[in-house]
Amino acid sequence: MSTSSIPNPKLYEVVRVTADWFFNTCYDYTQSGLENVPQEGAVIFAANHVSFYDPPAIGACHHRAINYFARDTLFKGLFGKALVEIGTIPVARENAEIKSLKAIFKSLKAQGAVAIYPEGTRSADGQLAEPKPGAGMIACKSKATVIPTRLFGTYEAYGRNAKAPKLGGHIHIAYGTPMTTTEIDPGKAHPERYLEASRRIMQRIAALKPPITPIV
Repeated sequence: MSTSSIPNPKLYEVVRVTADWFFNTCYDYTQSGLENVPQEGAVIFAANHVSFYDPPAIGACHHRAINYFARDTLFKGLFGKALVEIGTIPVARENAEIKSLKAIFKSLKAQGAVAIYPEGTRSADGQLAEPKPGAGMIACKSKATVIPTRLFGTYEAYGRNAKAPKLGGHIHIAYGTPMTTTEIDPGKAHPERYLEASRRIMQRIAALKPPITPIV
């Protein structure tokens, strides 16, 4: 397990195992394409974003440590210290983009892995949305391997407008084949270079198929 960007790998593993137990206990938690997840090197998990569950669901089922994001208001007391120890990146309302980008590039430079969402925010209806240029910019500049990742069932379990999670049902995480910078980057001459890069990533996310069992 690559832990170069995780201050406390042992605590991260405890949290990961706990999340894996939770999802397997409370849901029919399945995955496809796990063989596509690199165990070393700089990696970007580029995923659709439909639920509060998305970050832990992406990383609970495999041993590749990932840097996630959380609101800076959560970084208080022992809980806040724990978030820092497991490599969580704080996102502030002011200067959020600058601070977050620095943390992302620091992680990737250290050969770590980060989870980012090309759409920029959680979907209100569970459907894929038009991406923003940020993910494309990060992919082009970092030259990290991108793993298109699609979550199925997390919206039904704990969507953006839900007041509490709905237990039971099927959650499936699909990991696509790795994308290289050559596949993603249209080049400096392209008038919408980073947006086009994000669109190429989103196209690969959209191509990932849901499980045969219907999500209810």
